[in-house]
Amino acid sequence: MTALLDWLIAFLLLAGGAFALIGSFGLARLGDFYKRLHGPTKATTLGVGCILIASSLYLSVRGPVLSVHELLITLFLFISAPVSAHLLVKAALHLDPQARPPLPRRSDD
Repeated sequence: MTALLDWLIAFLLLAGGAFALIGSFGLARLGDFYKRLHGPTKATTLGVGCILIASSLYLSVRGPVLSVHELLITLFLFISAPVSAHLLVKAALHLDPQARPPLPRRSDD
């Protein structure tokens, strides 16, 4: 492997670990349910995605064939995380109607 590819893989692994750590802290430390949902859906998803892309790069260069397993997992993660977060928020708003923001005022009122 070239030094540039080594640096790229190391950067992706460190960035992915940092994002996953920040997302985990957000899940543990933020106040209510809606704020806590941002940690796993935003930062942790990006962190795991960086780690999977680094793994795919490493295995593709090391092996004789292109490694697409990690890319498929990353695609599934990037599709399923926002959808599951949306469903969780919709369920929480259904259970607690007072958490809904007020409707915008109409201009003719």
